[in-house]
Amino acid sequence: MNRTQLKRSSILRMALGGSETMDQDGHGETFIFRAVQIGSVVALYWFISITMVFLNNYLLDNHNLDAPLFVTFYQCLITVGLCWLMQQLSKLCPKLIDFPSVKFDLKTSREVLPLSIVFISMITFNNLCLKYVGVAFYTVGRSLSTVFNVLLSYIILKQTTSFQAILCCAIILGGFWLGVDQEGMTGNLSWSGVFFGVMASAFVSLNAIYTKKVMPAVDGNIWKLSYYNNINACILFLPLILVFGELGSLASFSRSFDLRFWGMMTLGGVFGFAIGYVSGLQIKYTSPLTHNVSGTAKACAQTVIAVAYNHGSKSLLWWTSNLMVLCGSSAYTWVKSLEMKKVPPTPDKEKLLQGEKSDLGV
Repeated sequence: MNRTQLKRSSILRMALGGSETMDQDGHGETFIFRAVQIGSVVALYWFISITMVFLNNYLLDNHNLDAPLFVTFYQCLITVGLCWLMQQLSKLCPKLIDFPSVKFDLKTSREVLPLSIVFISMITFNNLCLKYVGVAFYTVGRSLSTVFNVLLSYIILKQTTSFQAILCCAIILGGFWLGVDQEGMTGNLSWSGVFFGVMASAFVSLNAIYTKKVMPAVDGNIWKLSYYNNINACILFLPLILVFGELGSLASFSRSFDLRFWGMMTLGGVFGFAIGYVSGLQIKYTSPLTHNVSGTAKACAQTVIAVAYNHGSKSLLWWTSNLMVLCGSSAYTWVKSLEMKKVPPTPDKEKLLQGEKSDLGV
């Protein structure tokens, strides 16, 4: 009896504490430490991601400044500055901060340029969607990235998809259409916002596909890619700001010298940089599958917070549409993870799994 209990206890400790070997005296401390560590990382991811969405909504919904391209340009500029700062801190404190040293290379920049065009389209449409639909409907409005991922992977990469994954996409599509219908019944539907959301979803999928193609140019380092991507984006945004006449909006903006406004703008850029870091942390300390489940749960919490904050009242079908989108996305992630387990182990297996994420949380 004691032997059976000991065996079960050992199995439980291995499952909770990880694969490392633990002695009887140390297993409690190890499990508590890991639990606190994972809980802290997940909480940090939720806090930064949700705060970033609400902060961007605040900045983009500013009726005194109609310049979404400039807001996005400024956030990219902050990201470039933070990448440079992290490089300097990494040189001063290499044991505390691990960040690659990047010297700007024009050839690499040109190789990353196709991805940068997709990248600025993705973040611009994403911010425009957030501007017109608000946070409450944002999850549904931006829900088709998984569907586009399947569609574009087939068209561009000739990758086929299982019936189970297609069924998950059908659930997401059903939730999207139901959400649009229910939002229309409340009188708050913005067709411009829906269009921008669909376009953002398409470019999220394209971004994942082009990222895989461009990675060799930056030695497979995601921070090098972010550095070049944001430098290219800053350059590409300048003519777009001129073409869309946002300089006039900036010139007539009454809070041009308001330190609080620029503080909020800078904070938005810091959170935009931080989301990439904490997403990587969450994957590192949990798994790509857990990261996606956490992102889905975060999107649900984000929607509830937005409705409560705005003192809104939504119908049962409206909530059902959100549930369909979230459940369909979670089921797709689960199906793909099961499929990946059948693939023979390779060094790029985890990268492939990460590439399948729906990215609803950002």
